[in-house]
Amino acid sequence: MLQVYGCFVTQHDLRLVALAAVVCALASYTAVSLVHHVRASEGQVLRHRLWLPIAAIATGFGIWATHFIAMLAFQPGLPSGYNIALTVLSLLAAIVLTGVGLAIGVSRIGHGRLIGGAVVGGGIAAMHYTGMAAFEIAGRIEWDPVLVLVSIVLGAALGALALQIGLSVNSQKCKILGAATLTVAICSHHFTAMGAAAIIPDPMVVVSPLALPAEWLSIAVALASATIILLALAGLSFDLRNRREIAMLNRMRELADAAVEGLIVCDDETIVAANKSFRELGHDSAGSAIGRRLAAFFPDAAILARLAAMSDHPLEANLLALSGETIPVELIQHVITYAGRPHRVIAVRDLRDRKKAEQQIHFLAHHDSLTTLPNRTSFNRKLELELAAHGASGRCFAVIFLDLDRFKEINDLFGHLAGDAVLQFVSQKVRDVLGADQMVARLGGDEFAIIAPNLGAPMEAGHIAETILEALGTPDSSLPAGISIGTSIGIAIYPNDATDRSTLLSYADAALYEAKAEGRGIFRFFEAAMGTHLRERRQIEHDLRHAIPRDELRLVFQPQTRLNSEEILGFEVLLRWRHGTRGDISPSVFIPVAEECGVILQLGEWVLRTACAEAASWHQPLAIAVNVSRVQLHNGNLPQLVQEILATTGLAPERLELEVTETALIKDFDRALATLQQIKALGVKLAMDDFGTGYSSLSNLRAFPFDKIKIDQSFVRSVDSNEQSATIVRAIVGLAKGLNLPVLAEGVETADELRFLCREDCNEAQGYYLGRPGPIEQFRYLVDRETADSEVVWGPSQRIVSARLG
Repeated sequence: MLQVYGCFVTQHDLRLVALAAVVCALASYTAVSLVHHVRASEGQVLRHRLWLPIAAIATGFGIWATHFIAMLAFQPGLPSGYNIALTVLSLLAAIVLTGVGLAIGVSRIGHGRLIGGAVVGGGIAAMHYTGMAAFEIAGRIEWDPVLVLVSIVLGAALGALALQIGLSVNSQKCKILGAATLTVAICSHHFTAMGAAAIIPDPMVVVSPLALPAEWLSIAVALASATIILLALAGLSFDLRNRREIAMLNRMRELADAAVEGLIVCDDETIVAANKSFRELGHDSAGSAIGRRLAAFFPDAAILARLAAMSDHPLEANLLALSGETIPVELIQHVITYAGRPHRVIAVRDLRDRKKAEQQIHFLAHHDSLTTLPNRTSFNRKLELELAAHGASGRCFAVIFLDLDRFKEINDLFGHLAGDAVLQFVSQKVRDVLGADQMVARLGGDEFAIIAPNLGAPMEAGHIAETILEALGTPDSSLPAGISIGTSIGIAIYPNDATDRSTLLSYADAALYEAKAEGRGIFRFFEAAMGTHLRERRQIEHDLRHAIPRDELRLVFQPQTRLNSEEILGFEVLLRWRHGTRGDISPSVFIPVAEECGVILQLGEWVLRTACAEAASWHQPLAIAVNVSRVQLHNGNLPQLVQEILATTGLAPERLELEVTETALIKDFDRALATLQQIKALGVKLAMDDFGTGYSSLSNLRAFPFDKIKIDQSFVRSVDSNEQSATIVRAIVGLAKGLNLPVLAEGVETADELRFLCREDCNEAQGYYLGRPGPIEQFRYLVDRETADSEVVWGPSQRIVSARLG
């Protein structure tokens, strides 16, 4: 190595050596930068074919210029020159071999960078020794084979290391280290190879007159250096632009990865970029989507054709994930500029949640959410289909209505959770006994309906009803303790009973109503008479809902008299309905209908509000008694309603008396007790109505805060002729005295009945004998003493006196 050192120090112009090193470093950095552009253009054939020759030329020129600048610095002290052909050949060898090495370095073959770098090192050696062959000097050149081998190994090894470092990562640090290593490879090879050469002067050797003199060579080297500088500047410009593009692409990638939707960028039909959401959606954890065709993920060619023809329009498709799963997606395409060229960017939106929600919404639109049975909409659609099908075939089918008996009591006594459990139990039991072509639907509340098609005979519907009644009547441990289920069933047959949907449903409902009226827990087929009865009831219900706004309701007042003092205590308010076309309708007809359909709440409030307003206008502070329905009692807001009406009308609470039947208390003892206690706390009086006809429980008299007992008129009317009735009345009066409660006897219609009550020391009475119910104008002389005639004597007082004397 001392020979190499001596060659470098004593036989070279160090200034030109330094210049050679600068040119070599510049060329090396240019080469490494351009090779990165070569690798970045992979997959783009035209750009790849352009950048690879440019990189090869820049590297080849750099190696060649470094060599010949160093040769110009070499001072052998003998005449010399350069063979033009071999000089040009050395340049071509540098470019071609460097190009081959760089092509291998950017390829995907195993250890491509090491192999390519070694080939580049071989190109350095080929250029050097071809250039030395072009060197003509007046003497002979003898080579040290060891140093020649060392120079070749150094060039190949360092060249391989240079590409390995320079191309490992696209960063400035790696580029600089790779360029520095390539510079060392070129320089170390050159000076080692020059040290291997020993020039022996020989006057017999004459330099060819055609040899290129050093002055001309310097011009060529200057041109090569200029070319390198230009390529370096171009490489630097491209590198800066590449950095900006990379930074922009990184920002775009970060933004794309932050997007919830999948995004893919396509060059025509090839995917060149994909965000994190798309990789996760396509189960592409390795990022292998890059370079694949769109058809790999969207195999439907028709969809891809429509997508290519449509921009900014959503299109539903199926994504074939790499795992094999098919995922419904929505595609929207835009055209953007990406990497300096137009590309297609496709937004891929996962539709699984939306599809699932749509399915859920569709299910809820056609099914009952609690029981999962078809709902009324699905039932009506199925019924229309069966009507059309059976109309063509002539066969019969049945519409079966089910209604749970006393289901409201289950909700009131056990709670709504228990009620829901009962509905689910019933739906499952009914579903289990039906055939595959038979449909059960929940119409609402505790109402169910069945369509049983293709019946051989109407009685087959009866067998279905019997099976259902048996299934629901069987005790089941899955139900809450204490709950038993009963149901009433109504059946209408097509075409025997009706041939259109509305009539068929109406007749099934009429048969159900008849089953309930006959005792519940049974089934009934429709009969013609049921339709008339049902229409009548529904007409009453309809008209009753409009009775208040039509001003068809009125109140009548019946006096209540204290027997021992012959004093009028107050009035009981009674409701009357004068229909616009039917005339007067009895309360025994419309009150049960009102209670069943719930209109009793509106009627009861109207009666209570109107009666209190009327009583508040009287000059005499007489009491007013109003009947309260069991529906009102268990509605929950009766105390608040009473308080609000008293406050609005200004009626003193002690003047109001609410009458409650004993049967209304049994439904929900605790709730009824709490309601009556709240009303009692307002100062309102309470009376037990129709005592003796219900349970007549002494515990009710003890538990509930009643202020009065009213004996039912059924006992009073026969009290003078029926010993049992007389005994009952005596017992009730005696019981009331023991409890220190006043007793009022209803329905007094004869003098004998009145005399009996007076003898038994009954406190109060009312009835036709003492005063018929009538409008308040008939009793104006009682409630408003300012307009009364002082000579008027009221008839009932005389009758009471007569009864006492008799």
